[in-house]
Amino acid sequence: MTGTGSDRSPRARLRALRPESFGADPTGERLARIRRSPNFADGIFQNPEQARRGPSGSGVEFAKIYFDREGRSRRAPTGTIPVHPTTVADLARPPATGLRLTWMGHSGVLAEIDGHRVLFDPVWGDRCSPFPFAGPKRLHPVPAPLAALGPVDVVVISHDHYDHLDLPTIKALATTDTVFAVPLGVGAHLERWGVPASRLRELDWNESTEIGELRLTATPARHFCGRGLRNRQMTLWASWVVTGPSHRIFHSGDTGYFSGFKEIGAAHGPFDATMIQIGAYSDFWTDIHMTPAEGMRAHLDLQGGAPAGVMLPIHWGTFNLAPHPWAEPGEGTVEAAAGAAQRIALPIPGEPFEPGAERLPETPWWRPVARVPAGGWGGAALTDGHEALTDGSPAAADANGEIGEEGGAGRGTGEPGTDAGRGAPEAARTP
Repeated sequence: MTGTGSDRSPRARLRALRPESFGADPTGERLARIRRSPNFADGIFQNPEQARRGPSGSGVEFAKIYFDREGRSRRAPTGTIPVHPTTVADLARPPATGLRLTWMGHSGVLAEIDGHRVLFDPVWGDRCSPFPFAGPKRLHPVPAPLAALGPVDVVVISHDHYDHLDLPTIKALATTDTVFAVPLGVGAHLERWGVPASRLRELDWNESTEIGELRLTATPARHFCGRGLRNRQMTLWASWVVTGPSHRIFHSGDTGYFSGFKEIGAAHGPFDATMIQIGAYSDFWTDIHMTPAEGMRAHLDLQGGAPAGVMLPIHWGTFNLAPHPWAEPGEGTVEAAAGAAQRIALPIPGEPFEPGAERLPETPWWRPVARVPAGGWGGAALTDGHEALTDGSPAAADANGEIGEEGGAGRGTGEPGTDAGRGAPEAARTP
C-alpha cells in the first residue's frame, strides 16, 4: 500500500514544515563522514582552541548597551555609503598583475587569481536572516548584479551563518555551472537548495581540492555554526587558502584570534593578500570574532611574523551585527596597520584593486558618512562602542540601518549576540 502524507512520522512532518532558509541537516554518508572527522567529538564540531560559542556576561546588560538610543545612532552611517559606480566595466578587463580583489561588502569578495574567478561568501540578499521581512538589512546596495559578474569558477563558503550563506544568492548561483567549495556538512544545505552533489567539494580542515589550476584548502577557524531553531553544531566552519601557479590568498571567514594562524602561515603562506574579519566584535563574544588589532595580528602570523602582502579588512560596513560604532572597524584597522607598518587596502564596496600594484585604495572612505569620534579621526579607542561621539543625529540609525526595530543585533544571522547564535533565532519567533 502506498503511504500518504498522513502516514509520515511526526519528525518527518515537522521536517516538511521547516523553512527552506534553515537548510537541511546532514544525513547518510555525509553524517557518517562528519562522525569520522578528527574535529568532531561529543556530538559536535570542536574548535581548534577552547572558545565560548555564545555570549558571555549578562543578557540584560547586553540589551542595555545594544538598545541604548545613543548607541544605536553610532551603529549606522549618517549618509549614503559610497558604492563603486563602474564595477562591471572594471571587471571586464583582466587584472594586469594576475591577481585582483573586489570587496562586495561584508565578507563577500570576488578574487581573480591566475586566470580563475573565486567568489567568497556571496550575500546578495537584502537581509541576513531566515526571513525576508525581519533581521539585519544591508546598509548599501550590492555593487553589481550577481549575473553581471560573469562566469565564476568556484564559490567558497566559510560557514553556514546567514550573513555568509545566503539562500537567494545560492539559488541564483545553482543555475550556473560554478563549483561550490564548502566546509564539511554545509553541502546538505546547498543540495536542498538545488546544487547538484556533483558540483560540491565538501572539505574537512586541512583537506584540499583542485579546481582548474587552483588548489583550495579548508583551514581551521575559531567560530561556530547553525541556521535553525536547534543549532546542532554539525556543520563545520573554516578559513580558506587558495593557491594558484603564481599567487596565493587567504580568507579568514569568521573567527576569533588563535595560535593556528601561525601554523596556517607556515604551511601555506606567505600570501599576496589576506581577507581578514575585523568587524562585529564585542566584549560579549571575544572568542569567536576578532577586533581590528587581533585581525592585524592574525595577518602578521599568516605572513610569518613580519609585514608582507596586503591585508583587506572584511566583515564590516554592510550589516549591523554588534554594539560597536559603524566606522570603528575601519578606523581600528588603519590604526593597527600604521602600528605594524603593514600595507592595507581600503576599497569602497565594489572597487577592484590589485594587491601587487604600486598604489592601493587607501582613503578612509567612511569618514564623510560616519559620526566623528570625540577624539577626532585616528584618536578613537576600541571600547566596544562606549566612547562619547559628536556630529550626526540619532535619527540616522533609523533611516539607514533599521536597528532594533526588526530584531536587534544579528537577528537571525547566527551571530553570537542573538538567540540565533545560541540555537534559537529570535526572528523565527516573529509573528
